[in-house]
Amino acid sequence: MANSMPISINYHKPKLVVPARVTPHETKRLSEIDDQGTIRFQIPILMFYKYNSSMKGKDPAKFIKHGLSKTLVFYYPLAGRLIEGPNKKLMVNCNNEGIMFIEADANVELDKLGDSIKPPCPYLDLLLHNVSGSDGIIGCPLLLVQVTRFSCGGFAVGFRANHTLVDAYGIKMFLNALSELIQGAYAPSILPVWQRDLLSARSSPCITRTHHEFDEQIESKIAWKSIEDKLIQQSFFFGNKEMEVIKNQVPSNCGCTKFELLVSFLWKCRTIALDLHSEEIVHLTYLINIRGKSLEFEVPYGYYGNAFITPAAISKAGLVCSNPLTYAVELIKKLKDHMNEEYIKSLTDLIVIKGRPELSKSWNFIISDNRSVGFDKYDFGWGELIFGGVPKAVSLISFGVPVKNDNGDKGILIAISLPPLAMKKFQKVVYNLTLRNVEGANIISKM
Repeated sequence: MANSMPISINYHKPKLVVPARVTPHETKRLSEIDDQGTIRFQIPILMFYKYNSSMKGKDPAKFIKHGLSKTLVFYYPLAGRLIEGPNKKLMVNCNNEGIMFIEADANVELDKLGDSIKPPCPYLDLLLHNVSGSDGIIGCPLLLVQVTRFSCGGFAVGFRANHTLVDAYGIKMFLNALSELIQGAYAPSILPVWQRDLLSARSSPCITRTHHEFDEQIESKIAWKSIEDKLIQQSFFFGNKEMEVIKNQVPSNCGCTKFELLVSFLWKCRTIALDLHSEEIVHLTYLINIRGKSLEFEVPYGYYGNAFITPAAISKAGLVCSNPLTYAVELIKKLKDHMNEEYIKSLTDLIVIKGRPELSKSWNFIISDNRSVGFDKYDFGWGELIFGGVPKAVSLISFGVPVKNDNGDKGILIAISLPPLAMKKFQKVVYNLTLRNVEGANIISKM
């Protein structure tokens, strides 16, 4: 169990960081994937670095602030502001107003925070200070960066990005460029590409595929809303030992990936914990990155906009709960069938035709695999991180992040959001189905 301790932080006056050189003043349209209703929110990233004696006397805030200014030359739309065009279409006014930058000092040594730096981090609101007027969508800074120095010489870097401009891989590209430029590069090794028209609706939009991710039953929606504001979060660690136990619950030839297997297991446990009527429909929405996939069109290598689809598996709750794990695995494996150009075009057209609907919330488990994004790899001159990643589940979206446990074992950490009673049952179900068979099983719990 991870314990949090009270800390206080002294904040310096927030500043706007602008591109180091003159950049184009223009208006750029977002794609339909960028402009869907579900991702009109801010996505947080936290990264923690220990004290490095070779950098003694050097201020990480100064280095990072200077690096941001240079990076924004290449990613200048992030220094602009969102505006709405006809039919509330989101566009970026590239006016170089700048991103928000905050320096802060904490009264605690980083080591004292222990596992609480991992999801769901109880210090998120302190390490990403919400400057008044900075957390909206329209007319607000598109990126907020905070460098918090700890009394030991270690520090944390927090990034809060407007999700409509970038997805996880877009943030990865930006951070990679920032790291390279801080360490002396003249330009990023991967130059950013805009080309948002690739994922925009057709001139005559037409929905040609089934999109269960937007299905919403009125009764289920009302039931979910009655508990939505009572959600708490807990994190669960799955290393090789835990995954081996889960793997033994399906045939050796089931043909699923490690993450698909884990998601299937979590969906089943979550559905059992919610204690729904057997006829109630439950969703599993799996975010799939379309970069590098075999499609009729190719997403450019440097594309930093949102490039993912959100197909959903659906089932009656009773079937997910009562069937062997293979049942959920097979439903999730079929989501790969949606990885084709027509599905993507149908999705972009649906977003326009239906007025940017949000993903279904009622009994929907939404999961994103962030293991390969590399938020735990960035070196700003101080060496490797001790943790880097999305610091909590955001609304209903859970993120799989790579971590090491106290024994140094590598694994996947996932923060789950549920109402309190369902969370207690979820924890018992996970333990009974898996963790009781693993010596030293890890559950990191924070509420």
